[in-house]
Amino acid sequence: MAKRILITGSNGLLGQKLVALLRTQPEIEVVASSRGANKLAALYPDVRFVPLDVTNATQVAKVLADVSPSHLIHTAAMTNVDECEVNRAACWQQNVTAVENLVAVCEVLAVHLIHVSTDFVFSGEAGPLTEEALPAPVNYYGESKMAAEQVVQVATCPWSIVRTVLVYGTAHDYSRTNIVLWVRDSLRSHTPIKVVDDQLRTPTLAEDLAQGCWLVAQQNATGIFHISGDELLTPYDMALRVADFFALDKQLITSVNSSTFSQPARRPPRTGFIITKARKILGYQPHSFADGIRLLAQQTAETTQ
Repeated sequence: MAKRILITGSNGLLGQKLVALLRTQPEIEVVASSRGANKLAALYPDVRFVPLDVTNATQVAKVLADVSPSHLIHTAAMTNVDECEVNRAACWQQNVTAVENLVAVCEVLAVHLIHVSTDFVFSGEAGPLTEEALPAPVNYYGESKMAAEQVVQVATCPWSIVRTVLVYGTAHDYSRTNIVLWVRDSLRSHTPIKVVDDQLRTPTLAEDLAQGCWLVAQQNATGIFHISGDELLTPYDMALRVADFFALDKQLITSVNSSTFSQPARRPPRTGFIITKARKILGYQPHSFADGIRLLAQQTAETTQ
C-alpha cells in the first residue's frame, strides 16, 4: 500500500537524508516541511514542500489536514545542548510543545508518528543502553526530549520513538558541523584541538539514521528503537580515526577530560546504544565508523592522500 510520509525539519541533516532516501522508494510520496525556506528546492524539484512551524498548533492542524500523511517523521528540534540550557523557554517550545501539537493532530487523523529522540535522555552512568533503560537526563535538552517522549508514549495514534547518538554526515547548505568534519577541517588548517576522552558514544552516520526511520515507517513498527552505530568510542578515539583516514597530523590532537571545558550543560559520560532490537525487528545494519568516514569523504569530493 502506498505511503505518504511528511518530514518535519527537512532542512536539517537528518531531514535532508530522509528526503534523499524516501524520494527514491517505490510507492512512496514524500512531503518535506521546514520552518525556513526549502534548502532542497534546487536539488529535488520533484519533492513537494510545505512551510511548517511545528510550534504553531493552528499551522500544524492545517498542514496535516492538507497533506493527509500516512506517516509523519518528526526530526525538527532544538538540539544545541548548551543553547537549550540557557534558553529554556525556547527549548521547551520547540522540543515539547511542538510534539504536543503534532500528537494532537496525529491522533485525530490516525497518522503514524515517528519521533526522533536522543541518548541524552539518559544519565550516562551505564552505557551502552537498550530500549528498556530508564531515562534520567542530566541537562535541560535531555529533560525536554524525555518530556516529549512521554507525550508520544501516551498518544492514541500509532507511534514510534527512534533514539539516536552523536549523528555525523554532510548536508547541503548546512552551517552546523559535526565531529568528523570539525576534526578534519581543524587538522587541515593545522589548528590544534582538544578532544574529550572521558565520554563514550556510538556515533551514527546520518544515512544510517535515515534508513532506521524508513525501516520503522516501511514496517509500521511501533515502540522504541535504538538506532546508532555499533562501535563504542570516545570522541578522542573518533578524532584519531579521522586523522588516520585523511592522513593528517595526530600530534595536533590533545586528549582532555570533560572538566577542561566550561559548558552551560552537563554531558552524560557514557551512553551509546545496544542495537540488537533494531537489527532483529527492522533488519537495521549500520555502517562501521570507518565506512562512515569514507562515505563522508566521497560526498565532500575528497580523497585520502
